[in-house]
Amino acid sequence: MPGSCLPRLAALDSCACSDAMDQLGIPGVAPGLRALTVARRVTGPVITVELGIAGNAAPGGRHLGTAAVEAASPGDVIVVAAGGRVEAAGWGGLLSLAAATRQVSGVIVDGACRDVDEGAALGLPVYALAAVPATARGRQVEVGWNTPVQIAGVTVSPGDLVVADGSGVVFLPAARAAEIVARAEVIAAWEAAAAGRIRAGEPASRVLSAPYEEMLAEGDAARGGTRCR
Repeated sequence: MPGSCLPRLAALDSCACSDAMDQLGIPGVAPGLRALTVARRVTGPVITVELGIAGNAAPGGRHLGTAAVEAASPGDVIVVAAGGRVEAAGWGGLLSLAAATRQVSGVIVDGACRDVDEGAALGLPVYALAAVPATARGRQVEVGWNTPVQIAGVTVSPGDLVVADGSGVVFLPAARAAEIVARAEVIAAWEAAAAGRIRAGEPASRVLSAPYEEMLAEGDAARGGTRCR
């Protein structure tokens, strides 16, 4: 189960996960997204929201994002697909407050958010492409939630996992999460050992020139295909 990977994923950063997915040939990096409220790593299972342009899609009869917030469990991450639009906010302060009361781990918006100061005061990490004061009212509407969406060219489905930090945002498909986490742990361990050697005075050229593929192969053999449990 992907959820059993969560404690191990929380110990990893986005770079180790990205490297692991590169090795496995799995796309997952969503470029351009950055923390706008608090600089804190976010990991967790995804609940999705899809927005469309007002007038081109039928409104759902409720405020955008509220269904996902009310369905969220503690530790979930709400992911808003706004098509990269930054002329109006796809997330705001009252939604941040509602999400914080549900103990949501964070929010990721492929578009803009507003009320950044309110999100920061709540301690809720909100990642987005930009901040803008303009409301979604009359500009964007929710067209679906808890369905597969596109985030910066990456297909993201409900229940997928995500890690977001100062380097960016990476989505892990649920079906491959155990494999990705195990590979990322090998990479993180190798990098920690390399850092120790550099601190001890070993030349960086020698530490960093070791064949990367050999490191991964050795790590996989040692782990014997460790699964999340």
